[in-house]
Amino acid sequence: MNSEKESTPGAQEEKMPEPCIMVIFGASGDLTKRMLVPSLYELFLDDLLPENFTVAGFSRKELNTESFRESLKEGIKDFGEAESFNEEKWEKFKKNIFYFISDYEDINSYKDLKEKLDKIDAEKNIGGNRLLYMAVPPEGLLGIIENLGKSGLNKNNSEDSWTRIILEKPFGHDLESALKLNKKVNRYFSEKQIYRIDHYLGKESVQNILVTRFANGIFEPLWNRNYIDHVEITSSESIGIENRGGYYDHTGALRDVVQNHLLQLLGYVAMEPPSLFESNSIRDESLKVFQSLRQIKKEDVNNSVLRGQYTASHIRGKSVPGYREEKDVDPDSRTETYVAMKFYVDNWRWGGVPFYIRTGKRLPTRVTEVVIHFKPTPHHLFKRRTDISQSYNMLVIRIQPDEGILIKFGMKVPGGGFQVQNVNMDFHYSDLKDHNLHSAYEKLILDCMLGDSTLFIRADAVEACWKFIQPILDEWKENHEIKIYGYPAGTWGPECADDLIAGKDFMWRYPCKNLADDGTYCEL
Repeated sequence: MNSEKESTPGAQEEKMPEPCIMVIFGASGDLTKRMLVPSLYELFLDDLLPENFTVAGFSRKELNTESFRESLKEGIKDFGEAESFNEEKWEKFKKNIFYFISDYEDINSYKDLKEKLDKIDAEKNIGGNRLLYMAVPPEGLLGIIENLGKSGLNKNNSEDSWTRIILEKPFGHDLESALKLNKKVNRYFSEKQIYRIDHYLGKESVQNILVTRFANGIFEPLWNRNYIDHVEITSSESIGIENRGGYYDHTGALRDVVQNHLLQLLGYVAMEPPSLFESNSIRDESLKVFQSLRQIKKEDVNNSVLRGQYTASHIRGKSVPGYREEKDVDPDSRTETYVAMKFYVDNWRWGGVPFYIRTGKRLPTRVTEVVIHFKPTPHHLFKRRTDISQSYNMLVIRIQPDEGILIKFGMKVPGGGFQVQNVNMDFHYSDLKDHNLHSAYEKLILDCMLGDSTLFIRADAVEACWKFIQPILDEWKENHEIKIYGYPAGTWGPECADDLIAGKDFMWRYPCKNLADDGTYCEL
């Protein structure tokens, strides 16, 4: 029996995952407390976890099982769905949570862990299935994988059991480290065992890009260079680096968001229809997009990619520091908190269509969206009655928050004459009140337990994305004449970012022109 046979996407709606032990390496960290265990608890409340599902925490911190459980309980209350916490249900859930103090560098810690897991497995009749979650800093990952392999924790316990490993982003710091990481992981785990997680791909609205394109006859015929003028992908955050200066100053927006999240979104937006709706077919098509990205030449980086850094400002009457004034940030740092870029996908479908990506910290609001800008009509009958820039139709796919889809098109204003005004036709996921929408981590953890790798990233895709990004990183490092532009915190980035869309009748789309007092946007 092949225990790593891939499930058909959507199979989680039809069956319960097999019993398993989820071992969290780095279990005492924020990711476990804020995201992983609250997500597992929600799945438990929805009766989506298998019987005797067990969590085994593996970390350096001096905790015992009881103190670990109490810490997780606080995390569920603070970061989970507060209204769903139930003391009686928690008491049942926590009985299957354990904690083991470890030394990541000591092979004996892994041998001891294996013995303890085998004991739990036998007592609870779990069947040998293991899910190994790497919630650890990138610098500790290679050593842990080495010791997993040497201790035998990488292997299936039997012919009918499975062992899978989940790797958190970042998948390397550059192309060289990504290649090294993939080589190390593939030394001890087969590709079918490896689940590289990017929580963006677990969002309902990201998955709905595939449905919007491939389940509707009105969109796919238009989804090409003949009808689309350009594509815009925006991911903005209103917060700063939130006491993560030590990490962020060695990372930057290009690595932190563009190389993974936004290029993965691009893969779904630009891919060809897969022959089958199954994991490898879908991931094969997104890989082709990454392989078709036109490399930005060294001499073109300055004209195609713009970087910025937020400066001190006042937002709604409150003073906020600039990036270089943040804790653990080099006062002379040239790390970007904002990136805007223009590039092309060189294939038959997208030849000549520019793609624009931007992301930044301390922008006016938190929003991620994909905007498809359709070409205008070939003859502007109403050009005297409306601004030409308003004649472009748009399809807006809102990823977060307030997930939804919006279409902008022109309508006649009631009354005499032919005054044209853009109107919206929109749908919000919140309108589906009868459906319980799972968080990204809930969805992805459940998929991994089911063996469905559709929404996880393959090694070849990771490497293809780094190959596209690496020349930009190299040029920034070598050419100190390339500017890093300041922008006041609370604005939409450097004003010169509009120059990337030179010769157009419009600028970047601004998702919110009117902010409420709490900083939220007013409309799609």
